[in-house]
Amino acid sequence: MGTHPQGLAVRINLFMTSAIALFAIALSLTIKTVLIGRAGVLSLQELGLLMISVIASSFGQLFLKLGAMKLGEVTADNLVSHVLRIATTPTLIAGLAAYGVGAISYILLLTRVKLSVAAPSASLIYLASVLIGYFVFQESISVGRAIGLGLIVCGVALVASR
Repeated sequence: MGTHPQGLAVRINLFMTSAIALFAIALSLTIKTVLIGRAGVLSLQELGLLMISVIASSFGQLFLKLGAMKLGEVTADNLVSHVLRIATTPTLIAGLAAYGVGAISYILLLTRVKLSVAAPSASLIYLASVLIGYFVFQESISVGRAIGLGLIVCGVALVASR
């Protein structure tokens, strides 16, 4: 896959801008639910932990995919060398570190809210993954997938409210 570095940087910037906008929409829907007299399930601190978890995990996905592209396809012949190269590939290390930050913030969230609220809310990572695929790696989004993403965002807003 011969991706031009400048084109990839532009797509990453476009993804980040779009992801921030979509997260802001989801966040505003959730905050609206939390703050407008409905006695929501998530406090602002809990919502912050959720967003840190989702954003960090999403960047983990981005970096892991970029690193995996550098490794190339794994076969039976190169399995051991690929596993060893994971420890020396900066983008893979960054991806694992981002996942670590996401996991820590999610664990902190779980100390404060019910699993039945936290787990569905964390599904915003799926939204980010599809957006990463579309903007950064030029993957297509079918109508069915777009509808599914919309349902995920609506579901998160419903789960985060009473």
